[in-house]
Amino acid sequence: MEQELRRNLRSTELEHSALNQIICSGGLFLAKDTKRFPQGKTAGTWGLVGGKKEPGDLTPYDILTREVAEEVGKTPPIKKVVPLELFVSNDQQFQYNTYVLVVEKEFIPTLNIEHAGYAWCDFSAWPKPLHKGVKTSLSNRSIHTKLEILLELV
Repeated sequence: MEQELRRNLRSTELEHSALNQIICSGGLFLAKDTKRFPQGKTAGTWGLVGGKKEPGDLTPYDILTREVAEEVGKTPPIKKVVPLELFVSNDQQFQYNTYVLVVEKEFIPTLNIEHAGYAWCDFSAWPKPLHKGVKTSLSNRSIHTKLEILLELV
């Protein structure tokens, strides 16, 4: 009986924890024609298109597609979506899913009020200052290698 009570309590704790979890997604476009990436400027730093889960978003990819539509407007067809990274905080309450969105050509986004500008950048010349999370990700050797391989394949 006591064991069943503990199991039920733990299940309730896990459900409550999942309800409080913040799930976010972001995208890094890659243009095949120039092999460059755009960065958006917001709140004084350069970062990705992205945001957190809202009602109606069922998956991290749903979050991504909604955020792209909101922040960038109409985009050229996305040829390929490549998962790049899943960051999970130490307390498991925050996760950020990062994707690379491959398009044929560079485009001019229709930015919403969340962005003050954008720039297409070479892989070795990211704008400064980068958002702290983006900077940490791009400094990660594994992610750096994934992006190098992706650049070779497109």
